Amino acid sequence: MKQKIPPKLKELAAKLGEPLYIVGGFCRDEIAGLCGESCDIDICSPAPAKALCAAAEQVGFEITATYAHTGTVRLVAEGREYEYASFRTDKYVRGEHSPSEVFFTRDINADARRRDFKCNAVYYDIGADSLADPLGGIEDAKRGILSTVAPPDKVFGEDGLRLMRLCRIAAQTGFSPSDDCLEGARERADLICDIAPERIWAELKLILCADGKYGKKGGHYRGLKLLSQTGVLKYILPELAAGENMAQRSDYHDHDVLEHSLRCALYAPPGIRLAALLHDVGKPYCMRTTGRYALHEEEGERIARDICSRLRISSRESARVCALVKWHMYDYSLQARESKVRKFIVAHPDILDDLLLLKQADYSACKDRTDKAPCVGKWEKIRENMIKEGVPMSLKELAVRGDELIAAGLNKADTSSALNFLLGECAADARLNKKQTLVNLALSRFGAR
Repeated sequence: MKQKIPPKLKELAAKLGEPLYIVGGFCRDEIAGLCGESCDIDICSPAPAKALCAAAEQVGFEITATYAHTGTVRLVAEGREYEYASFRTDKYVRGEHSPSEVFFTRDINADARRRDFKCNAVYYDIGADSLADPLGGIEDAKRGILSTVAPPDKVFGEDGLRLMRLCRIAAQTGFSPSDDCLEGARERADLICDIAPERIWAELKLILCADGKYGKKGGHYRGLKLLSQTGVLKYILPELAAGENMAQRSDYHDHDVLEHSLRCALYAPPGIRLAALLHDVGKPYCMRTTGRYALHEEEGERIARDICSRLRISSRESARVCALVKWHMYDYSLQARESKVRKFIVAHPDILDDLLLLKQADYSACKDRTDKAPCVGKWEKIRENMIKEGVPMSLKELAVRGDELIAAGLNKADTSSALNFLLGECAADARLNKKQTLVNLALSRFGAR
């Protein structure tokens, strides 16, 4: 481990005058042999934050934030970020993420007991080049176990966000919760309701791309399953969790609605996994209200928008997710005429590639098939033919501009609608993409001033 310690951190350890430790994920990952993307390093010692800041500045660190209440300091050196915390014990109010009271200590054992999981409570003394293991975290890290530093009821009861962290760390590392840890999470699942939506979404995002952290195949699916198994899912995404045990036609599906949704996320690439997770979120609502799944994509779009708003997801990401949910069933049964598919392709360039990926993931999740989805094959062939035919795939490729239509007599207010209409007409027949032909079509459809 010594060889991986940044030189600046060694300088800080020598300057501080107190033992300086690396603690948490860095130690856990080294012990477990996990190799993945670089992460921030958490450091700690008995020294107060003020002493740490003085030593850090002397050896060239930049202090970016200090939090006197918790003895926490954020600092940067040579482009790498660190978070320092003085040894302490914490007191929490039911499930809230931030401690209500903090008591500083020089006892490493007391500091270890305020953490979440034993594998995250292993300390590396930078100056002495040795490990301190107050709670047996080394063995847990070697065995790939997530067990709590204190009785699970206490650990999860102190900070409801640890419920999400449990699922996220398990998803990223491949570790498994101990039986009592899992049961404790189930018993305290409702405490996730005390956590701010932004923090829940931050952890959920990490779960959705968990397989990329250390290359653990299917890690994101594993994390989502754990959210369901602990009961946390029914609090953060009740509309999705409602699909559990909701049967689907066996000739199309091997799984219930919830499991199909989780598997759709499993088969989807990282960029569309939220849409994949929510693509059938309208099914439980439709079944409850109409007794059928018909038009679930329309209700799904509405519900997905509510979820994105609740989790404080950006408007841009929300719009993309909702559009994918809305259109994921379009031409699923291959009934749409080619002319309509062509018009759809040119009308939705911003989501087209993602929609094809979602359609493929949806198809694969039905019966765990890896062959190409028929709808995807159809659409890819149509798009290939359009390109060969010279179909204008965007407004920029049309043979006429908006100002030219206005000069020819089109009402200015109709320009945008006319251009999109012409693009759709050319999608069906590339031969129409001639200036005068398009002008005539626009005037015929929208009239002259």
